[in-house]
Amino acid sequence: MNALTPDPKFAIYHNPDCGTSRNTLALIRNSGVEPTVIEYLKTPPDRATVTALIAAMGLSARELLREKGTPYAELGLGDAALSDDALIDAMLAHPILINRPIVATPLGTKLCRPSELVLDVLPSPQLGPFVKEDGEVVIDETGRRVV
Repeated sequence: MNALTPDPKFAIYHNPDCGTSRNTLALIRNSGVEPTVIEYLKTPPDRATVTALIAAMGLSARELLREKGTPYAELGLGDAALSDDALIDAMLAHPILINRPIVATPLGTKLCRPSELVLDVLPSPQLGPFVKEDGEVVIDETGRRVV
């Protein structure tokens, strides 16, 4: 695959307004892969996809919920009695509640918070140094992981 053709084996559920998501996408690209980028706020996943992602990551629905900058509190989603189905219903109605970025590769599916967690599911090494938007060095000039 070249940098212009998305590789269907690699996908990122991405929010371009999120620095962690932008850094994660940049790390994927720094490994020589152009992933399929799914802007999940514009194209929300369906129930089967959300359920499959949760299962692939080995998380509960609650662990995928994002609180900050969402209607989490207003919807009462902190109630421990809510079922996974109820939490998924909330995510489907309000995709901003889905934490991001989620990356799927041939090596696995992972919620990449912090962004360098994506390195655990990338089969190819980084092609060069990488510095996050905030200046934190993740990959040094020798291609080694710093964090």
